Amino acid sequence: MDLIGLIPSFGSFFYSILAFIVALSIIVAVHEYGHYIVGRWSGIHADVFSLGFGPILYSRIDKRGTQWQVAALPFGGYVKFAGDADAASVEATDVSTLSAAEKRRTMAGAPLWARAATVAAGPGFNFVFSIAIFATVMMFRGVASDPLTVDEIMPLPAPVQELRAGDELLSIAGLKTPALAQLDQYIKQLPVAPILDYTVLRNGDTITVQGPHPYPPLVNGVNLQSAAMDAGLKVGDVITAVDGQSISVFDELPELVAAAEGKSLNLTVWRSTISGGETLDITLSPRPVDLPRAEGGFETRWLIGISGGLFFTPQTETPGVFSALGQAVQQTYFIAQSSVSGLYHMAVGAISSCGLQGPIGIAQTSGAAASQGGLTFIWFIAVLSTAVGLLNLFPIPVLDGGHLVFHAYEAVTGKPPSDGALRVLMIIGLSLLATLMIFAITNDLFCP
Repeated sequence: MDLIGLIPSFGSFFYSILAFIVALSIIVAVHEYGHYIVGRWSGIHADVFSLGFGPILYSRIDKRGTQWQVAALPFGGYVKFAGDADAASVEATDVSTLSAAEKRRTMAGAPLWARAATVAAGPGFNFVFSIAIFATVMMFRGVASDPLTVDEIMPLPAPVQELRAGDELLSIAGLKTPALAQLDQYIKQLPVAPILDYTVLRNGDTITVQGPHPYPPLVNGVNLQSAAMDAGLKVGDVITAVDGQSISVFDELPELVAAAEGKSLNLTVWRSTISGGETLDITLSPRPVDLPRAEGGFETRWLIGISGGLFFTPQTETPGVFSALGQAVQQTYFIAQSSVSGLYHMAVGAISSCGLQGPIGIAQTSGAAASQGGLTFIWFIAVLSTAVGLLNLFPIPVLDGGHLVFHAYEAVTGKPPSDGALRVLMIIGLSLLATLMIFAITNDLFCP
């Protein structure tokens, strides 16, 4: 056995685990802090705020009497409120001997509105956290602004490239450039050719220059856990041929990938280097991916896991706070809606259940996201935070959604479910979660 050859694998494994622990710890801390702070605002005292389970590594008690602790197993956390018999906040200790003021400080003795708000705050904080991250990243990166103006040009193996930074694009191949919102449709109308004429406004003068097709087969993004990432494709690579067939426009690539129907493809790739560039041969196999349709539902397509785009970076502007927040809310809603739709279509057998990842798959994705840079990893944390918030709202006993169902029952009937019913429902909830976890881990191990 080549032990030296295993070192990179072990390094990648521990890197993924570390990235997973960091991402999960941040998300759990946000979730549990939501429970804690809204409970405190509602007059419910927290005895313990724990990040992790098991043996305590560090703890301190604050001036309010709450013990803050970090435990050895960093795969979750909890807030134990006054009057709770355990960290799940389902069974309560006997509070009948307490005074009215002391009873009010417990979870069991608090008004229904306070208990419901405290439970809902965990997922709520996850969503707010995601929105805040998405908005911040959008403001940091900026958004492309009209009119379309060249900022930074990426290196390409093009025979002609006469565009310069600062050029305002007036037309391409004789077609007037539209507003950015219509750019994708506009690009599809351009001739499929390696070199096109650009009419630009440069230093106050209108001139015509030549340059590559605006959407060359340039890799602008590599999807996590994709065939492209596994094969070693990188952002900035240019795919010049597929199975020996030359291509000059990115839109030629999806048709060739789809036609392969999962068979291996030999890509000829140009990669920029300090000395100018090098040509590589990369072999990969497209994978079936279930993608959400705009009108609802999913479609299965063969993909290698890359995205294209302009060969130059457009000039950007920083969006306003409200604009960024609006886009961030839309992004969070899209993730939640797509997740619910995906789970439904998996349940009815319309799409593959391999899209459901367990802890192993999430850890691998965490490592892949971290390897692509800080912003990608931060964005991934926001996506995962949305997923955690959504999962906790499912009406399953043990989860926050199950607690909210209990509270809704109490609001309608005027009394909470009996202790016996709660125990049975908790067992059912734990069984459902255990089954789901085993299924997800099986996907991690056996799905392609």
